[in-house]
Amino acid sequence: MSDGLHHWLVAGGLILGDDGLLLVRNRRRDGSHDWSPPGGVIEAGESLVDGLTREVQEETGVEVLCWDGPVYEVHVDAPDMGWRLRVEVHVAQRFRGELRIDDPDGIVVDSAWVDPTACEGHLADCRRWVSEPLLRWLEATKAGVHSWEAEEFRYHLAGRDPTTAVLNRL
Repeated sequence: MSDGLHHWLVAGGLILGDDGLLLVRNRRRDGSHDWSPPGGVIEAGESLVDGLTREVQEETGVEVLCWDGPVYEVHVDAPDMGWRLRVEVHVAQRFRGELRIDDPDGIVVDSAWVDPTACEGHLADCRRWVSEPLLRWLEATKAGVHSWEAEEFRYHLAGRDPTTAVLNRL
């Protein structure tokens, strides 16, 4: 039975290399910019891992050869805006390639390897459902926890206007 909401399935990739965590700078519809891990919407008929691999390569030029995960999932319900989002986040185990931007969607405008201790500053302008789980994962990684059961982060977004909507963690 349909709930009348648009359902988004998104995959995110955590790529931790010698120079830090790979983040991309996104240009949003309203002209603002924020940083996040690479990834994107999974296309119909595409497996999540295949879609994630494609998105990361398009956005950054990095080819991921092996993923582990999911390491966490994010669920956001925004019924007043007519959508529901599920994000599955995986960590790259092996990858190759040089950074280059060739995003066919024109959203990603920059990419950088960011020292994990500087990630919180980079994530200051992104949505809380992006920053909270990622910072928790970074803390666990710093503490030496390299495998954990995929944690779920659930949020509810109330309101029709994205600039004034209220986000609550459930």
